[in-house]
Amino acid sequence: MSDLPVLAVVLALTGALLFAVGSVAQQSAAEGVDENALIGELIRSPRWWAGVVGDVGGYGFQAAALAVGSVLVVQPLIVSTLLFALPLSARFAGTRMTGRTWAAALALAAALVVFLIVGNPTEGAESAPLRHWAVPLLVVLAACVGAVAASAAPRVPAGARALLLGSACGALYGVAVALTKPVVEEFDEGVTAVLTGWEPWALVAAGLTGFYLQQRAFAAGSLSASLPAITIGEPLVASFLGFTVLDERLRVEAGGLVVVLAAVAVMVVTTIALSRGRAGAGAPAVTS
Repeated sequence: MSDLPVLAVVLALTGALLFAVGSVAQQSAAEGVDENALIGELIRSPRWWAGVVGDVGGYGFQAAALAVGSVLVVQPLIVSTLLFALPLSARFAGTRMTGRTWAAALALAAALVVFLIVGNPTEGAESAPLRHWAVPLLVVLAACVGAVAASAAPRVPAGARALLLGSACGALYGVAVALTKPVVEEFDEGVTAVLTGWEPWALVAAGLTGFYLQQRAFAAGSLSASLPAITIGEPLVASFLGFTVLDERLRVEAGGLVVVLAAVAVMVVTTIALSRGRAGAGAPAVTS
């Protein structure tokens, strides 16, 4: 535990809180909006813009956390956005959280703690040459293109279309997160170094495309179909790139690895359960 970057944990949790506040505002603004005019209606809503400001602030703290900690530390903590969003959405909706919801939330929190303490992730490399990114990025992008293409096929049910678009969105957000760390590190060499590198432009492209797909996923079907894919897709893809490109690792022995894998499984299951519960109640969508 002594090796865990406390500052990165605090920054990541602050970012998660801002993401939660932003998502509550955005979902509130999106209620009742015609899906065929979703973007046009939302950009005229001050409440939606307030939510966007919350997301931007959350991303700022997420980027700061990545500057002092690894992707494998920061991304599981960002998933805790759900823990903040649940009570916030319940309060604003005038409802109460069920015992099952609280149990899932506490299980997620416990799994996060176990992952960080037992896994004890390393920070890895600050950046990597393009040739190291090429194959992993092509794998992720091919999966995204396949998901979007499948969503456009004739007679695809609304729920399946939302799930496919949400998966592509989460994957692109994961790419943006993984690219954030090298971009932040490039600022040490000056703004010119940042603007002349390929990473910031790829980050912007991934983030904007992911944001667009997120809106389309929300418009295509219920949140219960799209939200789990978005919430889980981002940390999974970011962690995949952290492993394959930035050489991040978990410092565990065989026995500890079993515990870490069990914690990851609990995180996935509880995140899906919480996401479906929030979606069914019309609660806010998590964006990151």
